[in-house]
Amino acid sequence: MKNGPLVMALVVCGVLLVGCETRRAVPDGPVTGTFTDDLGREVKVPVPMNRVVSLAPSITEMLFAAGAGDRLIGVTSYCNYPAETVNIQKVGDTLTPNIESIVALRPQVVFVSTASQLEAFTTLLTEQKIAVYVLDVKKIDDVPDRLRRLGKMFWTNEPAEKAAKDFEQRQKNVESTVKQAERPKVFLQISNEPLFTIGSDSFMTELVELAGGISLTKDITGGYPKISKETALAMDPDVIVLSDSDDNREPNTVFSNSKAVKNGRIIRVNADILSRPGPRLADALEQIAGFLNK
Repeated sequence: MKNGPLVMALVVCGVLLVGCETRRAVPDGPVTGTFTDDLGREVKVPVPMNRVVSLAPSITEMLFAAGAGDRLIGVTSYCNYPAETVNIQKVGDTLTPNIESIVALRPQVVFVSTASQLEAFTTLLTEQKIAVYVLDVKKIDDVPDRLRRLGKMFWTNEPAEKAAKDFEQRQKNVESTVKQAERPKVFLQISNEPLFTIGSDSFMTELVELAGGISLTKDITGGYPKISKETALAMDPDVIVLSDSDDNREPNTVFSNSKAVKNGRIIRVNADILSRPGPRLADALEQIAGFLNK
């Protein structure tokens, strides 16, 4: 890096005047930082990180929102947002990434979203001196928290903080709007056949509640349980939320006589913004809240 003395002066300023700059000066020369991931592992990463791979669409979207999208050199075939992802090398899908392609890109860090992803190839990547970092969003509040963490990791505090505050403000606005509203009973349909929904471990259950609804399946164990037609029939939802995809555009026929279908209280929400635990959850939250309270 050129202008080494100037950069070092900025670093000293940042140490002496904590908080004087939202975006910190990047150190000049090879430095290693240690960050704890969402499995509690201490992961050593180079500073700055200029070559990273994301193996989850939600992580890709968070990296862009945090101002680090230009560091991505590899993403999955499912990573389709923002538009800039079209120009980034694809390394397979989320469940079966092409490890050879990843290694060939020579990334410094590979970001994954689940422990199962980590177990599949961490040994091979470690042998290649490629760090693996788990970023696992389980709750809505995790989104702004992880954005801020990425800002620290990539030294992009300013855009990361802006994105985090924007998300938090939109959430507060929704919560304020629905605070006194009547809370309808909601069934969120992930797929039509077989009939899958959301359970106690899904962040989407929290999303429905924040939007002003009562999730009928919030006490079912698991994240995305398959339920029987008999169980679904007894629920009689006021509103059905469809995770909109090619095979999930209509409520399951078991709901034909439900209040939701009879009253036309069905909302389709793009599956990408609904199912990816990232910044665009604010879009899904606003859409569902607006529908529930009209």
